[in-house]
Amino acid sequence: MGRAQLGRAHMSRVAATLVAMAVLTVGSVGGLRGLLPALPPAPGLARAAPPVGKPLPASKAPAPGMLGRLEAARCETDRVLRLTHPPMAGEDVWELNVRLKQLGYLNVPKPGNVFDFATDQALRRFQRDHGLKPDGAVRESIWRALAGPEEPRPTAALPPPKPPLHLVIDVDRRILTLYSQGRPYRSYPVAIGKERTPSPIGEWRVVHKDSNWGGGFGTRWLGLDVPWGIYGIHGTNKPWSIGTAASGGCFRMFNTNVEELWAWVPLGTPVTVTGRRIPVEYPRTLRQGDIGQDVAYLQLYLREAGFPVPRADGRFGAGTAASVRELQRFYGLPVTGQASWDVLGILGMY
Repeated sequence: MGRAQLGRAHMSRVAATLVAMAVLTVGSVGGLRGLLPALPPAPGLARAAPPVGKPLPASKAPAPGMLGRLEAARCETDRVLRLTHPPMAGEDVWELNVRLKQLGYLNVPKPGNVFDFATDQALRRFQRDHGLKPDGAVRESIWRALAGPEEPRPTAALPPPKPPLHLVIDVDRRILTLYSQGRPYRSYPVAIGKERTPSPIGEWRVVHKDSNWGGGFGTRWLGLDVPWGIYGIHGTNKPWSIGTAASGGCFRMFNTNVEELWAWVPLGTPVTVTGRRIPVEYPRTLRQGDIGQDVAYLQLYLREAGFPVPRADGRFGAGTAASVRELQRFYGLPVTGQASWDVLGILGMY
């Protein structure tokens, strides 16, 4: 018997005891819900309704036909950076400052995301030292120069892996592993999303492939079917970022590595992304038709609690609603098929 089955069997016994207590002391099974918060075996049950605050915004789906497509991605930018008034700011400036500090040109305690005078002077010193025009502008050629010899040499060639294939990305370890016929075949380091732009946890599929886009997307793109944005596995012109939390949510790879993976992985390949789940501070009531990272979390927690869903794909469909109803019946809650704070609390989602 699996852990989830053992947990459900134990909770069944606890629930049966509480029903009897509720009938004796309150006179109706409705008293069960009043007794559930005192249950020690399920910490989530002790949670009260979340405080009133700013609600979690509903996620928006990509435009029709653009799911997983590179041309709709916004996680990388290729604008020309330079000193302006007001100064330019953004994640690309932050990555520039990080690299200039790594190379010893920017002497600041912590790199920021503003292109200020210190950035300009550091960049010009770098350009002069590398025989480049010291104009203080960052174009694709400067990103390549900043990368230097960071791109690793191609690894020893392996024969194409035998299907079925499956990709598993461990966000915490920042490792992508290709599985062939259920066994690890090759692993690669990746860069993941920053804390403010996290990578999507859940179960996805490769739905789009593209190549030689260049710039921040490198030489290859594998688009995923994440429903609330454009996310993918791609190369990079910032190889020093591999192994760090640096992207806008996508998974960056060395170009040599992503080229090998791209050649092997067909459309439809499943991609499982695992890692720490960020608690939802102000949970919304989740219902059929919703999409988002919180929906994918709900699906994963339901499965772990013994209420399986077909796939943790961030889409609240009929299968997820059926699992929510089963949980509600199990705990004596109103059977609505909607995951409000009581369901989320039982699952420990906030």
